Amino acid sequence: MKYVLRPATGGRDYAAELNPEQYAAVTTEARHALVIAGAGSGKTRTLTYRVARLLDSGVPPWRILLLTFTNKAAREMLERVASLTGSGNDQIWGGTFHSVANRLLRRHAQRLGYQPGFTILDSDDQRALFRSLIKQFSGKTTKSDRFPKPEVLIGLHSLAINTGRSWEQTLADDYGHLERFEEAISKIFEAYHTRKLESNAMDFDDLLTNLIRLLREHEDLRHDLQDRFLHVLVDEYQDTNTLQAELIDLLSGGSKTSLMVVGDDAQSIYSWRGADVDHIFNFSTTYRDAVIYKIETNYRSVPAILNISNAAIALNTRQFVKTLRPARDEGRLKPAVVPAPDNRTEARFVAQRIDELLNAGIPGKDIAVLYRAHFHSMDVQMELTRNHIPFRITSGLRFFEQAHIKDIVAWLRLLSNPRDEMAFRRIVSTFPRVGDATAAKLWQGWISTAEAWFAKHPEATTITTPHTEVMGKISVPAAARLHWRGFLTSMDSLHPADHELTPTELVKLIQNFMDAYLRATYDNYEERLEDIGQLAKSLADTPDLETFLSQVALLSEVDQETATDDDCVTLSTIHQAKGLEWKIVFVIFLGEGLFPHYRVISSGDTDDMEEETRLFYVAITRAEDQLYLTYPRYNGHSYDSQFCPPSRFLTTLPEELFELWSL
Repeated sequence: MKYVLRPATGGRDYAAELNPEQYAAVTTEARHALVIAGAGSGKTRTLTYRVARLLDSGVPPWRILLLTFTNKAAREMLERVASLTGSGNDQIWGGTFHSVANRLLRRHAQRLGYQPGFTILDSDDQRALFRSLIKQFSGKTTKSDRFPKPEVLIGLHSLAINTGRSWEQTLADDYGHLERFEEAISKIFEAYHTRKLESNAMDFDDLLTNLIRLLREHEDLRHDLQDRFLHVLVDEYQDTNTLQAELIDLLSGGSKTSLMVVGDDAQSIYSWRGADVDHIFNFSTTYRDAVIYKIETNYRSVPAILNISNAAIALNTRQFVKTLRPARDEGRLKPAVVPAPDNRTEARFVAQRIDELLNAGIPGKDIAVLYRAHFHSMDVQMELTRNHIPFRITSGLRFFEQAHIKDIVAWLRLLSNPRDEMAFRRIVSTFPRVGDATAAKLWQGWISTAEAWFAKHPEATTITTPHTEVMGKISVPAAARLHWRGFLTSMDSLHPADHELTPTELVKLIQNFMDAYLRATYDNYEERLEDIGQLAKSLADTPDLETFLSQVALLSEVDQETATDDDCVTLSTIHQAKGLEWKIVFVIFLGEGLFPHYRVISSGDTDDMEEETRLFYVAITRAEDQLYLTYPRYNGHSYDSQFCPPSRFLTTLPEELFELWSL
C-alpha cells in the first residue's frame, strides 16, 4: 500500500507575505525557472522564501543546494530561512561555489589522485610558490625587460581558467605586453601544477576545475549527487563564469532535479573577471522547458529615480525588457545633473553639498559617492578631508595610500629632500634583486656622499650637480648596477639645468621611468596608469613641489579614528557598490571618455558598451531618495586640462526627468 504524506505547509500564508510576482516565482512547479529580479525588487527575499517553501512542503533540507557568490549572502539567506521556518538550516547545502566544491572534494578527491587532507593554497601561499618558480625559470632580465611579478602571472592563470580559454589565448588577448616571456611562463605554469600535486594542494580555481573533472569522469558519483539534490538554487546568475555554469549544469542534471536561477541581466558588470552575461540570456536555450518570471516592483527608490533608471537601461538592445515600478510614492525631488567647470570644482560641489546634508541631520552612512574608476575619487577625497568630513573607502585604499602612487611620491620626496631615507629605500626597492640588505648599503653610500656634497654647498636645499657625477662613484652591488645607473640618469632628467619642471611634468617623467616596473608588477597596469595620469592633471595648478608634498603629508595624517560608522560617508567604485544602497548617492566624473571609458568607446564593441550602460544603471539604482549626477567640463587645470563633454548616459536622458543645476 502506498501512503501519501500531505505537504507540510507550516501554516505560513505566502501569498499574503509576498507580492504577486514574488509569489509566482516562489511557488513555481517549473523544473527550470529563470527569475529576473530587477534592482531593489526583493531578490534575496524571493530566494529565501523559495527555500522556506520547499522545506514547508516537506523537502528534506539535505536535498536542497543553494549556491551563492559570497559567504555573507549564503549566511544571511540561511539565517532568514531559519527565522521563517522556525528550524535549523544546518543540513541545507548552502554556500559559495568554492565552499560547496571544497565540501564535496573533501569526500572524493582521492579519485583524482589527491591524498586525504589536501591543503588549499591561500593568496600568500600562491604568491610564494610563483615567486620561487619565477626565480627558477625566468632567467636574466634587463632594465627594459622586467619579468612579471607573481601577482601578474596569477591573474593571467586565473583569468584563463575562469573564462574557459587556454592561457596562451588569454596571454594574446589580455596580456599582449608579456608575450615575449611565453616560453618561461609555459614552464612556470607547468611546474606550478606539478608542485601543487606533489604538495597535495589545490588553489581556489582548482576547487571548481577538480569538482567538474570529478563529475565528468565518475558517472556513479555524478548520478549520486544529481539524485541527492532535488532542488538547486543559484543567486546572482548573471555573474556566473564558464566553470560555474558547467558546475550548475552537472549538479542539476538529475531527472527529478529542479533548477531555479535568480539574477538581473541589467546588473551584469563583471565580464572583466570572467562573468558571462550570455548564461542568463541563453538560459531558455540551454534549458528548453524554462519558465521566466519577472519581478519588477522596486521597494528601494522614489519614482523620480526609477524614471531615470528605466530610461538609462532602455539604451541597451540586448536585455530582458522590464520596467521597474515604485512601491514608494513619496519624494518628488528630481535627480540633479550638475556640470562643473573642472574636476576640482566638481569635488568642491560634492563636499559642500554633503556638508549641507550632514548639517540637515542626515547620517554620513546614508550618503555615498560612486565612480567608475578609483582615480575619479582623488579630488573628492582631498576636498572631504579639507572640510573635515569623515569617509570610508570600500573600493580600496585611499588614493595616496596606494602602492603605485606612493612610488611616484617617493621620487618627488627625494627630489625635494635628498636626505629622505624612506623615499630613497622605496625607490631602490623597485629594482630587481634589491632586498632590504642591498637597499641599506645603497642608502649608506647615498647619504654619506650627499652630506659631503652639502658640506661644499651649504646654501643648497637639494642637489643641483648632476647625480651621475655626484653619486656615480658609489660602490654598488653587481646585481643593482644597471638599474642604479638608470636611476641616476633619471634623477638628472628631473633636474634640468636650464629650468625647473612643474609638478605635472615631474610626474609624467617619473611615470615613464617606472613604466617597465609598473607593467611587470601590477595585474591592473592600465588602471594604475590612469591613477598616475589623474595625479599629473590635478597637479597642474599646484604652485610648487613643496606645497604639494606638504598637502599629501597633511592629508595622510588626518585622524578619522574618532569617527563612527554613522558619521562616515562611503566612497566606492560602482563595481564594489553592487548590492548596496544609500539614501543619497552622488555619481561623479560622468564625462564622455571617463564614463563610458574611452577604451570602450574606441573599441566600438557593442557588448562592452552595453556593459558600461549596465554599470551606469547599477550606480543610479543604488539611490533611495536623492541622486546627483556630476561631471567636469575640463579634467585637469591650466595648460594640461582636457575638455570633457557630458557622458552619453546624460545626454540621452529625457530632460523632463532631471533638474539641471548650474554652479
